[in-house]
Amino acid sequence: MTEKSPVDNFPAGYEVPKVWTWDKGNGGAFASINRPIAGPTQDKALPVGKHPLQLYSLGTPNGVKVTIMLEELLAAGHTGAEYDAWLIKIGDGDQFGSGFVEVNPNSKIPALMDHAPQGGGAPLRVFESASILLYLAEKFGAFLPADLRARTETFNWLFWQMGSAPFLGGGFGHFYAYAPMHIKYAIDRYAMEVKRQLDVLDRHLADNKFLAGSEYTIADMATWPWYGNLALGQAYGDAGTFLDVQSYRHVQRWTAEIAARPAVKRGRMVNRLSGDPAEQLHERHDASDFDTKTQDKIAPNGAAKA
Repeated sequence: MTEKSPVDNFPAGYEVPKVWTWDKGNGGAFASINRPIAGPTQDKALPVGKHPLQLYSLGTPNGVKVTIMLEELLAAGHTGAEYDAWLIKIGDGDQFGSGFVEVNPNSKIPALMDHAPQGGGAPLRVFESASILLYLAEKFGAFLPADLRARTETFNWLFWQMGSAPFLGGGFGHFYAYAPMHIKYAIDRYAMEVKRQLDVLDRHLADNKFLAGSEYTIADMATWPWYGNLALGQAYGDAGTFLDVQSYRHVQRWTAEIAARPAVKRGRMVNRLSGDPAEQLHERHDASDFDTKTQDKIAPNGAAKA
């Protein structure tokens, strides 16, 4: 590591220690959920509903990828994609319960259990959002092209998203919206990278209706909750203005087209904890829940309003 004068560091006088140690009070908005070790902190079994597919998640961009996929599958007539979506409150540490860690040892949402995997046998766990999207696409034969070129392009953009979004969320979003102080160097560093990524998307979408070409695929479902949400001005406060998202006109066209899909509208509601109560469905166990169990229809005691 290049030596730097402590007086020029931020905060002034900071010196990088020889061995890093965990300061529990230095996590900003996420101090309660971040830690340098893995494994469960509590014995807590996961609930299991009536459907073979059991989703344990939260309405963050990574969680929304999967609920959009499941709702798109159902809209396309794949009745076997019916699912139970259980709310994992990461602020309360639900992801560190023993049951959740058994499904995802990385303690991150989303996580899926398939109780009726192809070929039978014991329930099968699936974790990491891209893995879940691929698993569902192959299980139901949908939203993943069979053609070699289109299939490869789908994978290209799916894994582009997985590698790029941490710069948007954990980088830009964290330092712009969540860090305990604004650090110009960090915000400038990640803002530059996010704008470069938006330009990558904009240039590609100038010549392609969707990310893999003419066909709507899991690559779009993976990318839209991150970059579409940003393009709508619905991420990290006023970040849309700060990043001038309206100037990426091809991203805006793609964003609007996907946002208008009924399955996307439903998928965005599942496990959502913020915003309009009419668009929050904390848990989803049946298609009728969208009509009867959104938060505007639920009394404070959890019962349906009369």
